[in-house]
Amino acid sequence: MKDFLEVGDYSASELEALLKLAVQLKLEWQSGGNRPVLGGKVLAMVFQKASLRTRVSFEVGMLHLGGNALYLSPQEIGLGQRESIPDVARVLSGMVQGIMARVFSPDHLTGLAQWATVPVINGLSDKSHPCQAMADMLTIYEHFGHLRGLKLAYLGDSNNVTYSLAEAAARFGLKFAIGSPQGYQFNETTHAYFRSLGVDLLVTDDPLKAIDGADVVYTDTWTSMGQEAEASERRKVFPPYQVNPDLLAKAAPHAVVLHCLPAHRGEEITDAVADGPQSLLFQQAANRLHAQKAILVRLMSGR
Repeated sequence: MKDFLEVGDYSASELEALLKLAVQLKLEWQSGGNRPVLGGKVLAMVFQKASLRTRVSFEVGMLHLGGNALYLSPQEIGLGQRESIPDVARVLSGMVQGIMARVFSPDHLTGLAQWATVPVINGLSDKSHPCQAMADMLTIYEHFGHLRGLKLAYLGDSNNVTYSLAEAAARFGLKFAIGSPQGYQFNETTHAYFRSLGVDLLVTDDPLKAIDGADVVYTDTWTSMGQEAEASERRKVFPPYQVNPDLLAKAAPHAVVLHCLPAHRGEEITDAVADGPQSLLFQQAANRLHAQKAILVRLMSGR
């Protein structure tokens, strides 16, 4: 495992080992702190998109593991514009021991990985969000004690988070239901790819069908970064997919709720659910730190 670009790039056994490492590192941290296994190492964090959880979790994760993280803003690099991706990858490879990039185009990530001689981590692209999916699996595992056989229902826009969740569901053995309106679903090629991974997949435009009997209910913003011009139209389409108490009642009685944040409260999720007893939103957010520590250790420590 040189890079961490897509969940689907790795086998079930590799991802299960990564999840186990995240559990171990979280317990270690809670028991007095992590060992400085990344002492003297630096992670370059390349940002095209703003972030709260991605920046803080990677920066704090490196600190807890004895290393350092360097924030590089869009203005400082101009990835692929001010400076070519091959040049950025080779310059950073001569100075740091890892690169995390949060970008628009997935081609920027594959370009960095192609030219870098140090590990490259996908902190998010318009295609996928694998670090988020690993934190989600950690959160579900902590709550239920297992993953295989659970039903995960995603309601809302089929987006980068949905993509990585589908890959994770396939690798960890969850059933996955996507409830998205017509016109906001993945194309059939993408659905066929998910099925080729072996996931038990349901795709529907009926939110009640998607959520029926779900153990985990997941939602995300209706309008992602870069889609702001579509916001008013999307607010007309998505209200039936809002995760509110009435809709949540259609899930299993023990169901829990996840949201990758930031949440637009009153749109895709209500306060009653986000702050209610079934919400794991903030345990999930905190687990970004621990899941990403596992990725950092696996890629940068030589373990």
